[in-house]
Amino acid sequence: MDNNPFNPNRWLPQAIALSIAVVVYVVLTHLNVLHSAIQTFLGFFSPVLLAAVIAYLVNPLANFYRNTIFKGVGTTRARRIASNTLAFVTLFSFLFALIIVLVPQLIDGISAFVDNLSAYVASTSDKLPSFRLFGVEVTLEGLIGSPEKLVANTTALLRQNTNLILETSTVAGKSIIQWAIALLLSIYFLSEKVRLKHEGMNLLAALLPPVQYERTITFLRHCDSILNRYVVFNLLDSLIIGCLNAIFMTVVGIPYVGLVSFVVAVTNLAPTFGPLIGAAIGGFILLLVDLRFTIIFLIFTAVLQVLDGYVIKPRLFGTSLGVSSLLILIGIVVGGRMFGSVGVLLAIPTVAILDNLYRENLAPRLDARRRAQRSLQK
Repeated sequence: MDNNPFNPNRWLPQAIALSIAVVVYVVLTHLNVLHSAIQTFLGFFSPVLLAAVIAYLVNPLANFYRNTIFKGVGTTRARRIASNTLAFVTLFSFLFALIIVLVPQLIDGISAFVDNLSAYVASTSDKLPSFRLFGVEVTLEGLIGSPEKLVANTTALLRQNTNLILETSTVAGKSIIQWAIALLLSIYFLSEKVRLKHEGMNLLAALLPPVQYERTITFLRHCDSILNRYVVFNLLDSLIIGCLNAIFMTVVGIPYVGLVSFVVAVTNLAPTFGPLIGAAIGGFILLLVDLRFTIIFLIFTAVLQVLDGYVIKPRLFGTSLGVSSLLILIGIVVGGRMFGSVGVLLAIPTVAILDNLYRENLAPRLDARRRAQRSLQK
């Protein structure tokens, strides 16, 4: 028996266990600091990460062009360059068209709201009852006042918050520059897609044993298939919903067709809660014009969401992702709490990937272990 107190075999396992316990305790008691540090670190690479996301989203469109328009034209490299170029031209054209359609309607909406503020306050005050707060009668007209009073109050508020406005403008300017850099980098990412993919596979092959390498590649390909399917069909679904909304508003004669339909299409990208937010924003925009438009729009939105949930999405997605609605709802709530709107958008594919990882890897091992225990008991 070795009684040497300096023998590593006696104290090394305890020291490692104690060190792990200390690290876990520090991490759990400083989650806010750790989260802030991770955000700061990722902030340095945010343009690169954003560029990778943009390239990944544009890639299906480039593949579509390469397999249809440029199929059999020139060499493989020439087809790839032409399809990538056309994909980004399509993206920039779409963004430019949105700016042309939305900005004038937004300006007209603000101008109409300011011009008709007095009439709007008067008509709404007649419909809304007054109430008493701390013994004082409060009405909508008393809260808002005349347009002149509203402009004066707004001007004073702007003067008092000049520094905040400057900081917000600076942040907005940095965001615009970051998006511009990300768009430029995404072009390079997509052009170097084949080489980056090849280098990544070589790195995995060098780090992992052959069996683990094959499993990892299979898992990554399945994740890519889920993400591509979700992104493409979700974008197509939102485009269909936005177009149907625009057609209905045009036929009925509801104003701000482009602005409201764009809001409905974008918010429809977020599952579960997105359509509710789009209905609320669109209804508020139309409420500034006429209450009847708001009621008609909300009724049509309810019918459209039923049609989307039971007809359009099943047709687009075909078979479902095989994930229970409870898991999806939990993923949406947790993802939104952790990562905001991005977490909500990625909740469904993330839950689908985790569910597939469980069914393809953990569940077979658990079944094998149960069968082994049953055979031993017999």
